[in-house]
Amino acid sequence: MDYKSSIDSIKGVGEKTAKLYHKLHIENVGDLIRYYPRDYLSYDDPISVDKASVGVRTALYLEISSYVTTEKRGRYIITTLTAADRTGSVNIVWFNSPYLRNVLKKGERYVFVGTIKKKNDRKVIEMPEYYTIDKYNRMMTVMQPVYSLTSGLTNNAVQKAIREVSSLIYGIKDPLPEKVREEYRLMKLGEALYNMHFPQNEEVLKDSVRRLAFDEFTNFLLEVRRLRTENQRLKNTHLLSEAAVLKSEAFTASLPFNLTNAQDQAIKDIINDMSSPYVMNRLIQGDVGSGKTIVAVTALYMNALSGYQGVLMVPTEVLAIQHYKDIDGLLGKFGVKTALLTGSVTAREKREIYEKLKNGEVDILIGTHAVIQEKVKFESLGLVVTDEQHRFGVRQREKLSEKGEDPHVLIMSATPIPRTLAIILYADLDISVIDELPAARKRVKNCVVDTSYRDNAYKFILKEVKSGHQAYIICPMIDSSESLDAENVIDYTDELKRYYGGTVRVEYLHGKMKDEEKSAILERFMNKEIDVLVSTTVIEVGINNQNATVMMIENAERFGLAQLHQLRGRVGRGSDESFCIFINAKETEDSVTRLRVLENSNDGFYIANEDMKQRGPGDFFGIRQSGDMLFKVADIYNHADILKKAQDCVLKYGDELSVGLDKRDIITTL
Repeated sequence: MDYKSSIDSIKGVGEKTAKLYHKLHIENVGDLIRYYPRDYLSYDDPISVDKASVGVRTALYLEISSYVTTEKRGRYIITTLTAADRTGSVNIVWFNSPYLRNVLKKGERYVFVGTIKKKNDRKVIEMPEYYTIDKYNRMMTVMQPVYSLTSGLTNNAVQKAIREVSSLIYGIKDPLPEKVREEYRLMKLGEALYNMHFPQNEEVLKDSVRRLAFDEFTNFLLEVRRLRTENQRLKNTHLLSEAAVLKSEAFTASLPFNLTNAQDQAIKDIINDMSSPYVMNRLIQGDVGSGKTIVAVTALYMNALSGYQGVLMVPTEVLAIQHYKDIDGLLGKFGVKTALLTGSVTAREKREIYEKLKNGEVDILIGTHAVIQEKVKFESLGLVVTDEQHRFGVRQREKLSEKGEDPHVLIMSATPIPRTLAIILYADLDISVIDELPAARKRVKNCVVDTSYRDNAYKFILKEVKSGHQAYIICPMIDSSESLDAENVIDYTDELKRYYGGTVRVEYLHGKMKDEEKSAILERFMNKEIDVLVSTTVIEVGINNQNATVMMIENAERFGLAQLHQLRGRVGRGSDESFCIFINAKETEDSVTRLRVLENSNDGFYIANEDMKQRGPGDFFGIRQSGDMLFKVADIYNHADILKKAQDCVLKYGDELSVGLDKRDIITTL
């Protein structure tokens, strides 16, 4: 057995279980080893009820003081009991676990582990773990990995499968020379991989994360270094015509809004690059709503007028459709021909688009990663634009550029990254920063509140809906099986529908839905057929509904500040006053202090710097920014110090490490 052996080659994994792993995109042994836990549970000394804080995972040693009851409510069977110590009592609730009525008895004592909630002035724990005191004492000696699962697959099953291949993990040949490991104090690769799944303690886990984050950053920076070397001084064979530049000025002057000085400067940078003797490689970095798209559209327009084709690649189908409609509406009247290519375009439509691209009948192609498929061929590709570039790996960007002969490259990003880190991450690019918001863009009003405010928030949303507006509600999880201590979109949507009693149209959206389902839901939301959209962070990028005026984020304390700022950017996109409500489920001073940064500022770059500064040692393997650079472990906020060390390593040992880079990529990604 090796890393490429199929998942069912592992002892205990049969055909049925293998299909469950396939749902998680785990096809072989290597995929399993790299399927890291999403969280780790540690078991602390039990505390008394009076010291238990709302929103914090807690262990309580209690005596069951009531009879255990079961009751059917809707699609749930609710099992409840009351348990107490000498300082107070707690209501305990389980969903769809009726067997517990025959397991737990009045007068028995257990350690209950879960997150305290407050309901009707009573402390409540939903779906807690429970242990005898002897078993709990044993649990206190280990850290328990928690995996993202699919129905039918258990945490224990994943752990058992990984233990079966542990000798393989430890046998991995380390790609980093010993002198590099010693200089940067890094754990061996095999040891780090094993301890990601079975850490002895928090310190060992931190060392494992440090090693794997270092590898991911180093490989990324080596790729950036290679790109920079290859792209340096490439001859520009797609020069802008003077007529195109003049017509672009007329185009921007005809827009129903004035460009900001920062947008004007970014366009000038692009004109200078595309008129120079060398190929452009430029990043447009701007805050949410700063107007990067119109800068890119102007570049694509000038490129088309100069006789070349352009392509815009975006991370989601919904965003591709929105860009297609907007760009076709802006440029179609000037004779510019656009086409849309996504995964859900029919085979017949795809063939027609391929033919038109090859014949030069399409000036601008807009799409998802479908645009980098082998069948996509251009007659004369002059400009490649990628939006939200941190969601595409270096190789994906490169593959798109290879569709033409040294086309210009323009990259857009709304992810607020501190400038010190941006210089490292974007070392192969020239950077234009759009640091002004358009005059018409209104500042979103923010408030940070605890869960007791939720009812008031619902009433406020109802008021906005009655005024003809719409709202988003963000939950961290998809369903109740994912987490015991966070709101999830499916149950939340059911509860909200009951709350509004049919007066408000509520639907949910999450990343595991099929593309067609997601697109249909979002289209209905854009067409005002849905009033409140309950969603995971899948809407973080590129939903431009100017009628949405409220963003409410549950469990806001679980997200990074920069990601919260991205989510907030989905509202305030029209002329109406907009609001963002951050629900903080933790009654801790740290969580309130962090979220106050968002309450007091709408400046993404300030927030990014504060996010980096405020991350403490406890966040080392905690909140990850969604989708950052497609890293599995590394996070530019939590691990900024490791990123800087990886940069130092590449500067010192880049030539040595670049030898066999492709092989190392295979090893370190298994």
